[in-house]
Amino acid sequence: MFDDDYNDDDDLGSIEDILAKYEEVKKGDAVSILDEEEFETVVEHFLQNSNEAEALLACDIACTYYPFSSSILLLKAEILTQSQKYGQALRVLDEVEQYDSKNIDAVLLRSDVLLAQLKFDRAALWLEQQSEIFEGKDKVEILLELSDVYDESEEFDAVFDTLIRVIKIDKRNEEALQKICFWAEFTDRLDESIALHTTLTDNDPYNALAWFNLGAAFQGLKLYEKCIDAYEYCVAIDEKFEFAYRNMADAYMRLKYYEKALDSLAKHVEIAKPEDVIFEAMGYCWEKKKDFTRARHFYRQASQLSPQDDSIFYKIGETYAREKQWEKAVKSFSVALHLDKDNASYCMAIGNCLMEMDVKSEALVCYLNAVRLKPGNKTTWVALIRGLFLTGYFEEAIIQLEVARDHCGDKGEFNFYHAAALFELGKAKEAMLQLEKALKDTPKKLKVFTDLNAEYLLRAPVAELVARYKKK
Repeated sequence: MFDDDYNDDDDLGSIEDILAKYEEVKKGDAVSILDEEEFETVVEHFLQNSNEAEALLACDIACTYYPFSSSILLLKAEILTQSQKYGQALRVLDEVEQYDSKNIDAVLLRSDVLLAQLKFDRAALWLEQQSEIFEGKDKVEILLELSDVYDESEEFDAVFDTLIRVIKIDKRNEEALQKICFWAEFTDRLDESIALHTTLTDNDPYNALAWFNLGAAFQGLKLYEKCIDAYEYCVAIDEKFEFAYRNMADAYMRLKYYEKALDSLAKHVEIAKPEDVIFEAMGYCWEKKKDFTRARHFYRQASQLSPQDDSIFYKIGETYAREKQWEKAVKSFSVALHLDKDNASYCMAIGNCLMEMDVKSEALVCYLNAVRLKPGNKTTWVALIRGLFLTGYFEEAIIQLEVARDHCGDKGEFNFYHAAALFELGKAKEAMLQLEKALKDTPKKLKVFTDLNAEYLLRAPVAELVARYKKK
């Protein structure tokens, strides 16, 4: 209704003439009146200059000359709606419908007014009724509006059903196809989406959006091979369909086909704007292929686009740690921790590197910080207790184990560490009791115990006890 591209400067003399003529009409001194379009120009001029009161007055004056003009009445209703005078707006829309019962703009504006009043049921009922009256493109527009109403009222299955109604009328409606992809997953109706889009692609095999939606539905059900096939059809039809390459790469990564994932991501980089998530995914693929230098290259590209993303610096640190480049790893982990000072995982990562560098006292400080940040997390306690054990603080390790149990409960790993610390303190009998308890509760965690000191298995009582539980 409002012309957003309108600019008085395009034809300044003309608008000045119209405004001057309007002022004469307003005073009652005009020799001739303005036509409908000129009145609309005046109203739009006042609106663009944020003078709603004068715009409304211009509408009222216009209505005295053109009482049956639906365009003038609609302008008035829109102004009243923007001013939150909803009751007055609805009364004006009643007039519009008397003179022009099939005015699609009036139908949609009434829905907007009812939504603004939070009358979702009335808005939905109104649009449902009108959808039976209109046909073709107008009906599609009403149904799309109806889907938004159902979204606002949180009737999410109704959103999905309404979008299906749109697609049945217009099988290539871009807005409906784009939206239904999301709602199929959100409402957990992926099987219905597969049936719908299979029918669409069977009848219209060159419908790229339908192929994409079919792929997304298969992907949602973790049917990755099928989703890749659908995406292949999609990009064969539209080779610049960037989201298909993105999703295809994700599917390949799920299947651990990292080379193919990299091909899809490279294609995405060719046709779309650089994105940190794409470079990060490429870094992940190279990391999985154990090419840590290339992995870092792409992680750094991601960090340039998103310099505040601490997780990327953590991933860079992990690649250095896997190459045992501990000092470089610490630097990257430290950047991550600087960006997120309350991340216990980053503290533990730095602690682990410092342990490898034999800077054990500083490592223990990092583990203590991790415990302070996440006292209810078993992993942080295990890191601290293991650090104390490796540093030779066996009695302190036992003390901290008791504190850990208070926070996390009696975990199997705790008992293995307790047994190992008691062995180191020469308390073999107590150690055997803790070891038996650990084997009884979590026998699969035995490696925790043997990694601390493989020679424990050379003790006959330990070997006998372990063998007994292995048989069980």
